[in-house]
Amino acid sequence: MRSIKQVAIIAGTIAASLLAAPVWADEASPVGLWKNIDDVSGKPKALIRITESNGALQGQIEKLFRAPNEDQNPKCDKCEGARKDAPVLGLVIMSGLKKDGSEYTGGEILDPDNGKVYKSKMNLADGGKKLNVRGYIGIPMLGRSQTWVRQE
Repeated sequence: MRSIKQVAIIAGTIAASLLAAPVWADEASPVGLWKNIDDVSGKPKALIRITESNGALQGQIEKLFRAPNEDQNPKCDKCEGARKDAPVLGLVIMSGLKKDGSEYTGGEILDPDNGKVYKSKMNLADGGKKLNVRGYIGIPMLGRSQTWVRQE
């Protein structure tokens, strides 16, 4: 028969395990708020909120980091179709990415600076604190990568 102290220790361990599980689950998913870091300048460009619907990820711009002399609410003037001249703030720039092993693939990403849409893939790194995002034409070797940093 176990003592009250042993039962309390076991109960505490189980409770701690259950409370820790949601934190682990969040880090194992790209869902959340991310700061994207420009692959050319190394400076933050925007905050992007990634959400999931029916197993597919989508990313929307929530905030831009721009110099005081730059337009603080620019339009996507180089975009085509429905995105043409849409405000960059609130713009969905990533869509259709689905989990494939340790990566998310099969989606696309928009570069609002040039209006071009690229195939995209991404994977979590550093225990879910970073997100490696790649946009490419044709094959992943022909593209650019950015590292995004989790904000929440």
